[in-house]
Amino acid sequence: MKITDARDQEARKLLNTNSIATIDELKKAIGTKGTMTVFRSLSRLGYVSSYSHRGSYYTLPDVPVFDERGLWSCRGVKFSRYGNLLETVTSLVVQSEAGFTPSSLEAVLQVEVKHALLQLVRRGTIARSKAGRSFVYLAAETGQRRRQELMRDDRDVPHDVGAGLEPEALSDELRAGIILFFSLLDEKQRRLFAGLEAAKMGYGGDRKAADLLGLDSHTVATGRQELIGGRVDRGRVRRAGGGDKLAEKKARS
Repeated sequence: MKITDARDQEARKLLNTNSIATIDELKKAIGTKGTMTVFRSLSRLGYVSSYSHRGSYYTLPDVPVFDERGLWSCRGVKFSRYGNLLETVTSLVVQSEAGFTPSSLEAVLQVEVKHALLQLVRRGTIARSKAGRSFVYLAAETGQRRRQELMRDDRDVPHDVGAGLEPEALSDELRAGIILFFSLLDEKQRRLFAGLEAAKMGYGGDRKAADLLGLDSHTVATGRQELIGGRVDRGRVRRAGGGDKLAEKKARS
């Protein structure tokens, strides 16, 4: 067997077993110290690099199960069917119904996107327009941009109204009011409310909303994904008092 074939087999074995790997992990698997040797093996196999973690993770094209947006996450590492972060941001903005604000796009991608957006605007790849205190990023092509602008005109809820609900910016009185209101909701409403606030907070919103409302961050992420993906089942609601308990109630128990 050729040494290149043996290396390719070992690289494939590692990626099929672990789903993702770094260059250093692949070097160890195929028995080389050369970065270019690894890249040549990856090129022969075909590969997808992550858009998070500075593109330092790799997988095989048939490993990811991409969602409806073309995104896939493995152990916190993010991948896209479109390629790197710039290519992913471009595709999502151009294909979107009404464009994205930075915070709403960060809620989808779960990485910081402001530098990528500015770089793409400077290149003329996408466009932007002022929307309240923020910018909305739109397709560069005139017809699609106009359609997106019209869709935004039809929307009643601004994308960045949640900026004032950042936990560190809340007064004690407002925090208590939010938690009181939250306690009156049933389990499903709590999850969706938390997901909405997380989406408006942008990158890191799941953790911030979870800390504020006393929920597990996975519960918040589920609510956010249900809202963003339009997967809310209006007919299924558990009885009041079910599900996660508020942090303050836990503390008193």
